[in-house]
Amino acid sequence: MTVRALPRQLRANFHNLYLDIFWFGVLSGSTIAFLTIYAARLGASTLEISLLSAGPAVVNLVFSLPAGRWLENKALVPATFWSAALQRLGYLTLIVLPWSLGDRLQIWVIVLITLLMSIPGTLLAISFNALFAEAVPPEWRAEVVGKRNALMAVSLTATTLLSGQLLDRVIYPWNYAIVFTIGALGAGLSTYYVGRLRLSAGQAQLQLEDAQTPSTPMVELPESRVRPGAGLASAARAIPELRFFERLDLNKLLHLDLLRTSFGPFMLSYLLFYTFQYLGIPIFPLVQVRSLNLSDGIISLGSSLFYGVMLLVSLRIVDISARLGHKRMLSFGASIFGFYPLLLGLARGPALFWVASVVGGGAWAITNAGLTNRLMERVPANRLAAGMTLHNLVLNLGILLGSLAAPLLGYWAGLQPALFIVAGLRFLAGGIFWIWG
Repeated sequence: MTVRALPRQLRANFHNLYLDIFWFGVLSGSTIAFLTIYAARLGASTLEISLLSAGPAVVNLVFSLPAGRWLENKALVPATFWSAALQRLGYLTLIVLPWSLGDRLQIWVIVLITLLMSIPGTLLAISFNALFAEAVPPEWRAEVVGKRNALMAVSLTATTLLSGQLLDRVIYPWNYAIVFTIGALGAGLSTYYVGRLRLSAGQAQLQLEDAQTPSTPMVELPESRVRPGAGLASAARAIPELRFFERLDLNKLLHLDLLRTSFGPFMLSYLLFYTFQYLGIPIFPLVQVRSLNLSDGIISLGSSLFYGVMLLVSLRIVDISARLGHKRMLSFGASIFGFYPLLLGLARGPALFWVASVVGGGAWAITNAGLTNRLMERVPANRLAAGMTLHNLVLNLGILLGSLAAPLLGYWAGLQPALFIVAGLRFLAGGIFWIWG
């Protein structure tokens, strides 16, 4: 089946999904890529950098359950668009930050902004995954995910190289203000293309039939109940808050019935992976800035190598998926992902840092595709919102546990030696995926 044979609606959705991820790559290659580096250069500690991950994770854990419950009765497209728009407004405020405050105060303002952005970001994390599953048929998911990874790698590579040169060649604070402006532009355009996604009338009708079927105890995505164009604000006003919380059933809210199936150990394997992944993330920028004394230009080249290799591997991700299967691909990718902290821990200058970036880029292309495709494969088809809500809880619990443990690990072992422990745990995660994934 060729792209030309696709129905018009499906082809338009793929097009918008590709443009969404391209502009998200611009955001990731500018603001997101250099925000922790910026905080490290301002003098942030491991704990303060950890809060950039741990704070939003706490917010996600608090709001994920009501957000997932709220989503069950809302249209996916407007819910995803407005949550993205509200979340990404925070990137605009970062543009003026380098001019306005002292170094120490800037660190805590960055933490606060990140925390506030994560409130609508919680709904975005759940709704987009569910929307993607509805908008992309199962037989096309591997190809769409692979192409999205490739497009993101292209925009990330180009934007990261450009940002690194700007940071090295333009004086402070103009350099970071320009980079943050590029990120805000990418955030806005990514949000625009998310809002252009549409679910077909057939999908809406199927959801309506599911909602009317007595044998279906929980209908996850009945978007047909909401009039077209209903946005986040208008839908939220329709919920009487007190009555909403009075009728919550904790067992249904937590979706404990799913955890009692084979989906439970599967989610545990994801929890361990995310914990081990985020255990190293607060340590990486401190190693790059303080232990290795790398400039922003050198760091940007390493990031570009990472995403350039990710692009090359992503172009072959469909073949890799067909040859290995989603489970083996996930286990293999997660295992070799441990070489990034291992090589970074051995580094004494830029050379091995660049080697680590090359290996890490290939590993992440495989792991990221495996995480997405295996999750879509294992989530029950009639429990999408429930499964995505549980995954979002697991993701943010892993972020929280890893981020909070990182300062303790860095203090106890030292920055670079701590990376050897992180590497060993990432290798372990690959084996766990083989058993429970």
